[in-house]
Amino acid sequence: MDDELNVTYITLDGYVDVHKYRYLYFVIMFTAYILILCSNSTVVYLIVVHPNLHEPMYIFIAALLLNSVLFSTTIYPKLLIDFLSDKQIITYSACLLQSFFYYSLGCSEFLLLAAMSYDRYVSICKPLQYPTIMNKTTISMVLVLAWLVPACQIAVPVALSANTKLCNFTVQGIFCSNSAYKLHCVISIPLSIYGVIILFNVALLPLLFILFTYTRIFIISYRSGRDVRKKAAETCLPHLLVLISLSCLSLYDVIILRVESDFPKLARLIMTFQVILYHPLFNPIIYGLKMKEISKHLKRLFCKDKLKN
Repeated sequence: MDDELNVTYITLDGYVDVHKYRYLYFVIMFTAYILILCSNSTVVYLIVVHPNLHEPMYIFIAALLLNSVLFSTTIYPKLLIDFLSDKQIITYSACLLQSFFYYSLGCSEFLLLAAMSYDRYVSICKPLQYPTIMNKTTISMVLVLAWLVPACQIAVPVALSANTKLCNFTVQGIFCSNSAYKLHCVISIPLSIYGVIILFNVALLPLLFILFTYTRIFIISYRSGRDVRKKAAETCLPHLLVLISLSCLSLYDVIILRVESDFPKLARLIMTFQVILYHPLFNPIIYGLKMKEISKHLKRLFCKDKLKN
């Protein structure tokens, strides 16, 4: 009983007229969540069942889409519960856990995109060495590190925040993100510095690496023949579109912490919906339509369904 009385609850104050539009919110977000699960899972399923898609590039795509599903599952179930609840609250421990998965999986996406850019670099710029460099061991190690490195780094500030004294119990958002650290009575300078180091390690550094590899790819493909340029365009363009989308949404997440009090509540809600809606839906659409082999299998899958009906 004492444990229940000592539980700290945080109010999620980012909703706009939730009591008035709760069912509209619920239907929109439930539909979006189902679409995210189905679209991402369909492409992952195609990659798993078709042997000709068992190549490093498609394995990384499957990992990226699986990451999108996990990322969305961190956010959507709690959102759907909140829409139908009288109070939008969360325990502080659950808030920290949600924040951990939100940033861990978000940073994993940057590392997975970096791995994909390196795969394309080796494939286009060093084709003869490709089978040796991108072997099963390398792929397995890269995938493990892409999920493990962000998780280990982000676990440190989350663990340190667990016993930090709180003076504020309201988060200006609809889920726990970096705004959760504004609940602390005293902003820790070492923790803030460590946060910048994490941002550099698992977001900015992979971004710079991606820009470097794609610059090299475009220089070499420009000097090479038409076939090389076509291959570079077909395989690199989807990755670049996804990278631009992720970078823009991540930039919003960083900026909102600085201007949170000056940002209109409705505008913040709309932008937050875009963060959790667009990118998880954007990934399977881009890879499903722009990647030739995946698109071919998608057409066959849906054509079979039509023929059966």
